[in-house]
Amino acid sequence: MWKRDESVRPVSAPPATAPQPPVPGPAGGPSPRVETSHKMEKDIVNIGKSVVIKGELNGSEDLTIEGHVEGTIQLREHVLTIGPNGRIKAQVFAKSVIVLGEVTGNVTASDKVDIRDAGSVDGDIISPRVAIAEGAHFRGSVDMQRKTGPQAAPSPKPAAVAQPAPQAVAPGAPVQQRA
Repeated sequence: MWKRDESVRPVSAPPATAPQPPVPGPAGGPSPRVETSHKMEKDIVNIGKSVVIKGELNGSEDLTIEGHVEGTIQLREHVLTIGPNGRIKAQVFAKSVIVLGEVTGNVTASDKVDIRDAGSVDGDIISPRVAIAEGAHFRGSVDMQRKTGPQAAPSPKPAAVAQPAPQAVAPGAPVQQRA
């Protein structure tokens, strides 16, 4: 009896794709991969360790710095990561800041500042959430301001004494007072 060879495939079948290996995450372990083609990947820009920037650095995407930056860094709606080789002498404004290298200057984040175990910050931090790992270096002050607006929890206020509403009184009518 004749049997079709398994290696021969019909021409109309789509080619099979090999599964892709997981991409290592920032901690060295595999990171979860999103398999949907409808989602856009976030843009992440890397500044290499041989790059030196002096002046103002603005951006509208996540940024990883391995080089040297002096001046001002503004990524107000994005994540700034200072890599292990990164050396920053700047005022930093970002949504979230992750420090693995060295930062000299004030850091302001609208979400979180995370100083990892080999990270170093010499300057003041303003952020609603701050994490400093054991072994990290920090010298400065921390101001953990809460977000303002409808998301912020209302501050407790003492109960106000209820005052009776003023009533209209006709001229010449007797006035009653409550005890």
